[in-house]
Amino acid sequence: MDGTILIADDDRSIRTVLTQALSRAGCRVHATGSLQQLMKWVEEGRGDLVVTDVMMPDGNGIDLIPGIRRVRPELPVIVISAQNTIVTAIRATEAEAFDYLPKPFDLPDLLARAREALSRRPRKSELTVEPKPTQPRNPETADPEFPLIGHAASMQALFRLVAKLLNADLPVMVIGQAGVGKTTIARALHEFSERSHANLVVITPADGAPDSLSAALAEAEGGTLLVENPAGFSPTAQTRLLALLEQSDGRGTGPRLISTAGPDPQDDVQEDRLRPDLYYRLAGATVPVPPLSARRDDIPALAQHLMTRTAGQGLAARELPEDTLAELRNMDYPGNVRQLENLIRRLALTGSGPVTLAELNELRAQDAPPAFHKTVSTQRHPAARQAADGQGGSASQLSGSVAEHLQRYFDLHGDSLPPPGLYDRILREIEVPLLEISLDATGGNQLRCAELLGINRNTLRKKLSELNIQVTRRRRVM
Repeated sequence: MDGTILIADDDRSIRTVLTQALSRAGCRVHATGSLQQLMKWVEEGRGDLVVTDVMMPDGNGIDLIPGIRRVRPELPVIVISAQNTIVTAIRATEAEAFDYLPKPFDLPDLLARAREALSRRPRKSELTVEPKPTQPRNPETADPEFPLIGHAASMQALFRLVAKLLNADLPVMVIGQAGVGKTTIARALHEFSERSHANLVVITPADGAPDSLSAALAEAEGGTLLVENPAGFSPTAQTRLLALLEQSDGRGTGPRLISTAGPDPQDDVQEDRLRPDLYYRLAGATVPVPPLSARRDDIPALAQHLMTRTAGQGLAARELPEDTLAELRNMDYPGNVRQLENLIRRLALTGSGPVTLAELNELRAQDAPPAFHKTVSTQRHPAARQAADGQGGSASQLSGSVAEHLQRYFDLHGDSLPPPGLYDRILREIEVPLLEISLDATGGNQLRCAELLGINRNTLRKKLSELNIQVTRRRRVM
């Protein structure tokens, strides 16, 4: 690797490590802790590549890129930043940085990208195109409190993809498990795009009426139409939506289309939940959002971010000690980021001072299914006593078993009451196994399952989506 590299970072240790590594690779290196000094070197014609941090004592490294491009349009810039947010990735892309790496980065990865940047240096005869002007966003106002942060490779790949698709003339479908932040990604695609001055209109399966769809499409002209869970729309509503979108295309005034779906929307097509032509109309590009279990190392930083954000919502921003963060990292989150966010909000609401492991474990115990509680009360509800004594028919035994588990749950709290929200929490504990067992009994056939339960098929689909229940056909029911 040959060339002169200019480094700007306020961390002396990072400057030292990069200088040593790049020098060993055969490069000449100039390093500084000042953006002013960096710009002076650029104006003097030094350097074949710039590597700059974002937050510096005398400015913002991304904000400096348009100035570098005006003076030296051929000079590539690699941005490195400890701010591992989607906003940083978007701003680096908007400023036409050659590449962006989150801190802490892998040294071999940075060397590989530096080698690629140096190899792409254009000849002076190729520098005939004037760089287009950019209008950097203010980092203090650019982030509408999106909890989109992450150092994991899967999240960085997501950020880069979103940045590339911001102003692409292409429909985008954001897919993933419930609670991963699909709607947040979809909103970011609008908020940071050139259409942000116009409306973002959201339609859900509840908006399938003809007048609702027509009104939403008219309101979204020039802006963005966000279609949440298109497979949840009735067949009639899907047909109507497709026809309206085609009419809008014919007039040339249609909105940008963004949609959200489960992890495998093609399965929705195969199972006749989603019209194939509507799917291909919406899925011009697919953006997969990883579950929280696939990026556990991001959980401590995400928890800190969410706790800090509670202060802006009038709640206490409590300290999260290292042992608590480690425990948060190791917990399971079937509800993904939404579940973690709810947990952090409850911690902010129910206590003060540093969050202890005991407090965290108490909340986990409160959220555990009642069947797992072992404490037995000496004073029981009559239905619970009947179940314990083996009396009554099958219906009363079921009711008694539920009563017994509920009694144990109340006993766990001694003289105190369980936390608010008990009704919905208990119903969900019953609803999930009921749906899962019914699906298993019907071989994953949702129509047969809906008939068994006595509910509408669309209602079943909505519940499966909300509860993040995966449907697998195991056997054919004759």
